[in-house]
Amino acid sequence: MKTRKSVAKRIRITSTGKLMRRRMAQDHFRAGKAGRSIRRKRLSLKIKKADYRNITKHL
Repeated sequence: MKTRKSVAKRIRITSTGKLMRRRMAQDHFRAGKAGRSIRRKRLSLKIKKADYRNITKHL
């Protein structure tokens, strides 16, 4: 099955096999947001186990 490029660009697989993704709302419209929330959004999030099967099918 072909890789879905839209999914592949958003998901990163770690060396231990976890799936990581970026948080949303980082690129623009940040002026009114608190600095604390902007800093917290820099961190990547681990994808939940419930979504693993669906995402790995497209990678």
